[in-house]
Amino acid sequence: MTDLNNLSTTELQAIIANAESALKEKQTNQRKQVYAQIKELAASVGATVEIYESDKKQARKVAKVPPKYRNPDNAEMTWTGRGVTPVWMRTLIESGRDKSEFLI
Repeated sequence: MTDLNNLSTTELQAIIANAESALKEKQTNQRKQVYAQIKELAASVGATVEIYESDKKQARKVAKVPPKYRNPDNAEMTWTGRGVTPVWMRTLIESGRDKSEFLI
């Protein structure tokens, strides 16, 4: 084994890149073997299996929440009622107004 402390940065980076590609290749081969085993087991009981591979993580679909409150002084400033209370809402509440006045 090579003494890593005696290697230059470029040599270390090359070793890391080679190790990462070798690891990825091993993982791909293992995945293929497992898929083959799954298909073989399914075939032995008369079932078929389809395996879909995807490298991308699926993005969560988050529904956009409609605004619940509107600033009476500036109609473009709205708030859904979730998260931190906006400054304009805090200012109006602190001045003695009720939150329900600003419902849309």
